[in-house]
Amino acid sequence: MNYQPKQLPFSQTPPGISEKTLTIHHDKLYVGYVNKKNEIETKLIPLQTGGDVSSANQSYSELRALKDGETFAANGVYLHEWYFDVLGGDGVPTGALADALVAIHGSIENFLGYFAACGMAARGWSVLAFDTRDQQLKVFNCDAHNQGGVWGAIPLIVLDVYEHAYFLDYGSDRKAYIEAFLKQLNWTKANELYAAVSRA
Repeated sequence: MNYQPKQLPFSQTPPGISEKTLTIHHDKLYVGYVNKKNEIETKLIPLQTGGDVSSANQSYSELRALKDGETFAANGVYLHEWYFDVLGGDGVPTGALADALVAIHGSIENFLGYFAACGMAARGWSVLAFDTRDQQLKVFNCDAHNQGGVWGAIPLIVLDVYEHAYFLDYGSDRKAYIEAFLKQLNWTKANELYAAVSRA
């Protein structure tokens, strides 16, 4: 069964992001990743069910190319969904997640400053995740969808810092985009995710 694109979880365009940027980001880029994810999975089916995989090797083969594309496309889908999930809030840090971040960073201001700096240092994504192995909150940076992620770490707040997320609205001023992102974070949604993963 093909994966279906998810609708945006808010009805009004979040402040700091234009309708045009959001339309390109969600309707074209994100939906494009969903389509590629489905295409790759369709091409893998015959290889998984008795097809010829005798040419598989680590330098280049059809299987290697498909498996590499599989993680890039799937993470492109999932990271964007987590990113859109935490847009459109009032930006006021509350709840157990905010309390846990204060315990780690000393204050919510320290966390927001650190997370924003990670966003400036990343080429693709900054992700606040719950590491299920360490049972801790951590910020990981990813330069590409399938590079930088950590197995067993579940994203809670995902910041897209690829230029497509902000260039139409902010030009090269990534810092202003990150500030706008943090001012309209949906902490309610982030707390729901945190509660679910920290219980598990």
